[in-house]
Amino acid sequence: MSSTRLPGTPRLLRAINDRAALELLLDQGPLTRAQLGELTGLSKVTASQLVERLEERGLVARVGEQAGGRGPNASLYAVVPTSAFVVGVEVGPEHAVAACADITGKVVSRVDQSIHDSDDPVGVVHKAVIDAAHTGRAPLTKVRRVVLGSPGLVDPGTGDLSFVFDLPHWQRGLLAALREDLKRAVVVENDVNLAAVAELYTGAAKGVDDFVLVWLDRGVGMAVVLGGRLHRGVSGAAGEIGYLPVAGAPMPRGGRAKGGFKELAAADAVRAVAREHGFRYATAQEAVRAAIGAGADGAPVLDELARRLALGLAAACLVLDPALVVLAGEVGRAGGVALAQRVQREVAGIAPVSPRVVTTEVEAEPVLHGALLTALDATRDEVFGSTIGA
Repeated sequence: MSSTRLPGTPRLLRAINDRAALELLLDQGPLTRAQLGELTGLSKVTASQLVERLEERGLVARVGEQAGGRGPNASLYAVVPTSAFVVGVEVGPEHAVAACADITGKVVSRVDQSIHDSDDPVGVVHKAVIDAAHTGRAPLTKVRRVVLGSPGLVDPGTGDLSFVFDLPHWQRGLLAALREDLKRAVVVENDVNLAAVAELYTGAAKGVDDFVLVWLDRGVGMAVVLGGRLHRGVSGAAGEIGYLPVAGAPMPRGGRAKGGFKELAAADAVRAVAREHGFRYATAQEAVRAAIGAGADGAPVLDELARRLALGLAAACLVLDPALVVLAGEVGRAGGVALAQRVQREVAGIAPVSPRVVTTEVEAEPVLHGALLTALDATRDEVFGSTIGA
């Protein structure tokens, strides 16, 4: 009985081996050919051919030598950082911040520009991307992808934005216009979703497949991660917990900006709670930190905030039953362990679920960080997945 040989199988195996080697070099490099062979399970000959192939493609280069025992020193190889670049952009009501990273993930530049009252979103993003690439000495031809983090709903099918109340010009049609302008891959993602990506890769949710991130800042939002992947919903509205109808807040009819859970938990409401207990500060995070610093005198502020947060979180957790809740945003970060522990107790007290509640561990600019990680994931798939010629 004759066997059937699958066409292209050797090519596919080479591609798989190349991708595995490149990932190892990113995670553990620089490495010698022998080390790559040992870690991938390939023979010395196959590992040497692999390295030569990746060198020819400009993805790997010799970066030094490893002294050994007898015989000549072994050459060390690493991924060429400049083989590709990505740019992440975070937009808000006042500023657009962009960062450029090489394919190893090293951030090579960061630029910040005012967009106050700007009515040209394409021009704003264009300038941010160009400036970030130029500052990082990244040739535009090697910038493979741009990921833009924005408030509002992002349609999973079209990538179009809506409900961007703070940025009235950043609405439908923006993605197509950006792709036409920049002549490269552009992705628009909800800002809170990108913060959750950063948390999943480098923060408190690392290694957790099912969690929610609650963004407590000027507004209130939530990102949902199930099975290690973002859950966006059919219309991109999954996690828009700010609109959740709750007792004590006006009904958010007609998709209007006011009403719903955000009226109890956004920054203005937090400041109002703090003022009622004698803590008068310009920002919500300052008020929360002051309440924590006041010990027993500030406890009523944290207790009331935890009670309010639990109203929205209990509803979300009853539906999703996540293992973890991450409190993020300026207010969530300011609340720290003191607020997180209170919220955990409140949720467990009013619902038959008891997720662990923690504070974000992403040090700074989680939205921008998540945008870069998202861009790097896709770019590595493209670049590392095309190492075999036709």
